[in-house]
Amino acid sequence: MNSPGTDATPEATLRAPTAAVVTASYAPDFERCRLLCETLDRHVSGFAHHYILVEQRDVALFRQLEDSRRSVVDERDLLPSWLHAFDDPLSLFRRRIWLSLRTQPLRGWHVQQLRRIAIAAHAAEDVLVYVDSDVAFLKPFDCAAFSRDGKVRLFRREDVLSSDGHGEHRIWSRNAGDALGIDASRVSTHDYISTLIAWRRETVNAMCAGIEKTHGRDWAAVIGSARQFSECMIYGRYVDDVIGGAGHFHGAEEFCRVHWNGQPLSDDAFRHFVATMAPEQVAIGMQSFIGTDVGRIRRLIGHGAR
Repeated sequence: MNSPGTDATPEATLRAPTAAVVTASYAPDFERCRLLCETLDRHVSGFAHHYILVEQRDVALFRQLEDSRRSVVDERDLLPSWLHAFDDPLSLFRRRIWLSLRTQPLRGWHVQQLRRIAIAAHAAEDVLVYVDSDVAFLKPFDCAAFSRDGKVRLFRREDVLSSDGHGEHRIWSRNAGDALGIDASRVSTHDYISTLIAWRRETVNAMCAGIEKTHGRDWAAVIGSARQFSECMIYGRYVDDVIGGAGHFHGAEEFCRVHWNGQPLSDDAFRHFVATMAPEQVAIGMQSFIGTDVGRIRRLIGHGAR
């Protein structure tokens, strides 16, 4: 394996990096993911492929979205064979749970994070651009914005975890440090969590190898041994605290404006939300668990009905 923060070959430094868009999704978000694909194809340039990562039982549904630049990836081709999905009787079989003897019981949002890490070992592109399936692009965007002089943009909001109201993020940061083998005395106050961000594929693979070397077991087992984790925190702390930022530059601007929680926005509030996007913001995210109807989103962004 190449050293962290370096390209696979000297020739790689002489060409523009290739990029792929990566989306982890599941059946209840299918129509949102369809809208993402439509707006991605309309507004986004500078990427070679779009990978949609789903559970095995959702593969056939999402195959409707495949084309020459978009493929659906079965999690069985990404994750260890010892991690198994079941209908959860504690939720009256409405939810799924992933069980193994090597991790805590995991929910779908945990496993989506593991898929986002695991795709790096299977993709061919240099830069992985992560976009949630409840995102819609409203303006032109070039994925080249994530690359500069051979380096990849790492989203980082500096020193925000030292303020009140970030308790859960501090737990995720601490657990990221544990997974990476960082001394507990080295506390990070940076937040790396957002949507429409990019990772360097070679660095993700080096991170996984480092976790396995530190703990002597599969990286997915290490991360999944704690139920409170964030893949963004793990990657961000690896880049900053393990490899000293090699191969990356920092950016704090968020390219996607997200309605993270609360109630669905009224039509007027939605229009105001869009109208007050920052100049650098090119997409919106309506968190799917809030329950905003995707048909309503289509109507309000003028993207037509399906």
